[in-house]
Amino acid sequence: MNTELQDALEQLEKEKGIPKQALIEAIQVSLQTACRNHFGPSDNIKVNVDPETCQFSVIADKTVVEKVSNPTTEITLADARMMDPSSELGNIVHVPIDSKSFGRIATQNAKGVIVQKIREEERRMLYNEYYSLEKEVITGTVDRDNGRSIIINLGKVDGYLSENEQIKGEKLEPNDRVKVYVVEVKDNPRGPRVMLSRTHPELVKRLFEEEVSEIRDGIVEIKAIAREAGSRTKMAVMSNDPDVDPVGACVGLNGSRVNAVVDELKGEKIDIISYDENPAYLIENALSPAKVIAVIADQDNKDAMVIVPDSQLSLAIGKEGQNARLAAKLTGYKIDIKSEAQAQEQGIFDEMGIDYNGDDAEDDTEDASDEEYEDTEENGSVEDTEDTEA
Repeated sequence: MNTELQDALEQLEKEKGIPKQALIEAIQVSLQTACRNHFGPSDNIKVNVDPETCQFSVIADKTVVEKVSNPTTEITLADARMMDPSSELGNIVHVPIDSKSFGRIATQNAKGVIVQKIREEERRMLYNEYYSLEKEVITGTVDRDNGRSIIINLGKVDGYLSENEQIKGEKLEPNDRVKVYVVEVKDNPRGPRVMLSRTHPELVKRLFEEEVSEIRDGIVEIKAIAREAGSRTKMAVMSNDPDVDPVGACVGLNGSRVNAVVDELKGEKIDIISYDENPAYLIENALSPAKVIAVIADQDNKDAMVIVPDSQLSLAIGKEGQNARLAAKLTGYKIDIKSEAQAQEQGIFDEMGIDYNGDDAEDDTEDASDEEYEDTEENGSVEDTEDTEA
């Protein structure tokens, strides 16, 4: 048993995680390379390595001839019978080759093959490890800013947080621990290149999965997410258990669960709404916190008209149209928001066949205008400009 080689292979397997069989294959390839360099190209030389004992041998299959013209592939009858007395002309004799006789250059080349194989296996294993984390959230440490990307130390490799994937206004300092979404893992000769994001909607989803056990268990589902990173996110959830309130489960006791996600996102506001199969109800929920008088949704054209009390118009549209824009992304509908006065003026209630008493609606509606939604338009139409996955 070649205990020295076996110990070396087991140590490499333990320290670098490279399978022993892969190293044995590397040794076989390296010895075959050394043979070609020493004897020249030949298909009659074979290398055998016993995976149990790590004993290796190099064998040349030579044809028995009367007169040798190519010593690499042929052997005389006399020499053949010294190894096998029963040898006859035309037989194939297995001739052992002493690998110690290989020249210095051949030995160096063989060593280079083994080293290269070890590097390839290390790179392959790293790639497989981080590829399995694609579309997941992992924690890293901010290393440095190279101008185009922030380099995040992920342990064994560095991840790249490009400028487009950084939250606008978020300052990440060296040694900060931060959670990032793994967008893509690319194979690269220098090792896996891990592309990260802090702006992806899936980051919010994964963070809630970490915080909310009901989501992990499949009791609560996140049906849709619309996000403007660093500012606001809307998330629609539903429950598969009638006894479980999906919004309450995500908010947590005294807001503990949602606040944990908000803290990780550096104060980004999160609206959690109930999902509904009826698009009209979903749109009404999506425009929260604004109150809605009526919604008429066209499922074929994916557009909807929403009427809100006059006092709720600015809140429904939101500052710079954000509330309506996120609602459109969340639902996939183009949303046209009109005030109660506009609807009455344009005869929309009559067209919709609604016998509407404005005074009754105003009694149930609070004045929700606030400083946050100042300078909004009097009427808003916002189209779903990008697909949102959950």
